[in-house]
Amino acid sequence: MTSLRKLGSSGLEVFPLALGGNVFGWTADQDRSFAVLDAYTAAGGNFVDTADSYSAWVDGNSGGESETVLGKWLAARGNRDDVVLATKVSQHPEYPGLSAANIKAAADASLRRLGTDRIDLYYTHFDKPEVPVEEIIGALDELVKAGKVRHIAASNISAERLAESLEFSDREGLARYVALQPHYNLVSRDTYEGELSDLAERAGLAAVPYYALAAGFLTGKYRPGTAVDSPRAGGAAKHLETERGRRVLAALDEVAEAHDAPVATVALAWLAARPTVAAPIASARTVEQLPALLGVAGLKLTDDEVGKLTRASA
Repeated sequence: MTSLRKLGSSGLEVFPLALGGNVFGWTADQDRSFAVLDAYTAAGGNFVDTADSYSAWVDGNSGGESETVLGKWLAARGNRDDVVLATKVSQHPEYPGLSAANIKAAADASLRRLGTDRIDLYYTHFDKPEVPVEEIIGALDELVKAGKVRHIAASNISAERLAESLEFSDREGLARYVALQPHYNLVSRDTYEGELSDLAERAGLAAVPYYALAAGFLTGKYRPGTAVDSPRAGGAAKHLETERGRRVLAALDEVAEAHDAPVATVALAWLAARPTVAAPIASARTVEQLPALLGVAGLKLTDDEVGKLTRASA
């Protein structure tokens, strides 16, 4: 049995890999999404991450497709109590922003699509600096008091605004962020490390990094002279053009060979070993992509290996 990790001060315990729901209703149809979710939970996974806006960017979609697929899966499997369910607010085309009224309306819409009476972890998806933190935290606190949300979290927020939010929660005795979802991986460290990660550590927040595999670059499938059929190929391949990207790949190859493990597993294991990180997020559009992600639960890197990857990614 894989050891679950504590999610900050929330009391929630989560599998060391959060399954990203961005592909559900996008590159994975309902049947394929169900198969991925079934395989993830069969392996001991219990932490699924989505957002109300997934996948509004696709022609013909309006947002909420991922939540709808997840809701149907939860209903079909009858396993709601076994899953830590995370979703987000601020980017749905019909529910944009973080006004108090919008947060509450968007939460109700998410609950309807998910077919549940509570969200375990509710993120502000992108901070909106024009909205006072008092209004945002006040609305989130109302959702917690109503039992619609168990814990609150923030994604894509500055250290300054995060500090303001935490201070307000503490001063007024209101719901307090327990987790942070930053953009963070071996080729994007300055998006989290420094002021933001230091604050998270001081405040006891858990980090749940997104883009954990840099849009697929850190799976190792992008190499000089190779073409990859993926909607995200352009963004991932650009890392090959940087000295750091090539250095990171070389270090990943070396550590992966030592463990006879996939490159993706090693990249996730480095992230899982970083201070504050509870569980990186990664998505799979097919069951065949899952083992390399799930492997993070059983791979412990040595201090030397962590150091080698950290130096290569500097």
